[in-house]
Amino acid sequence: MKNIILSSATVALLVFSGCADKKPIVDEKVNQVNVEEVSAIQSEIISSENSSISGYNSGYNSGSVNGSKSMLDVEEELTSIYFDFDKFLIRSDMQSRVSEDATIAKNQASNYTVKLEGNCDEWGSDEYNFALGLKRAQTVKNAMIAEGVESKKITMVSYGESNPVCTDKTKECWAKSRRVDFKILP
Repeated sequence: MKNIILSSATVALLVFSGCADKKPIVDEKVNQVNVEEVSAIQSEIISSENSSISGYNSGYNSGSVNGSKSMLDVEEELTSIYFDFDKFLIRSDMQSRVSEDATIAKNQASNYTVKLEGNCDEWGSDEYNFALGLKRAQTVKNAMIAEGVESKKITMVSYGESNPVCTDKTKECWAKSRRVDFKILP
C-alpha cells in the first residue's frame, strides 16, 4: 500500500511538472524598432479654444456654469470635518462647520455633486480604517441631509489611512488625518 501511494505521488509530480526542455519562441520582428516610424510621430498642442471639453474645464477652474460658482471656487470654501481618535461622531466644535458646508453645498453647489472623502490616521488595520473612514463620511452625509442637502447630490468614499495630511509620528499629525474632506464633482 505504501509503495502504491509513493509511486502515485511520483507519477503525479511528473505529470504536473511538465517538460522544462521547451524554449519559448520569440518573434524577432517585435523587438526591432523602426526608427522612421518613431520619428514620424508628432505631438500636437490643443488649445482650450479648440477643445470640446473647454466648457468642462472652464466650469471647474474659473467662471460659472448656469449662474453658480465654479467647482474650484465652491470646493475651496468647503472645510474639512475632523474627528476624535477611533470615533465617527461629529465633534461639538465641528457642528457649525458641517452646517456651513451644508449651506454651501445646498446653495452654491446645487449643480454639482459633493464627494465626501473619509480618512483615518495610521492606527488600526487597513480594513478597520476603511470601515471607519466610511462611517465618518456617512455621518457627515446624514448631517448634511438633515441640513437640507439632497442625498442624491452626495457620494462617499473611504481612503482609510492611505491619504494622510502629514507623515510625522505625532499626535497633532495623526489628528489632522482623522477627517472628512469635500470634493466637488460635475
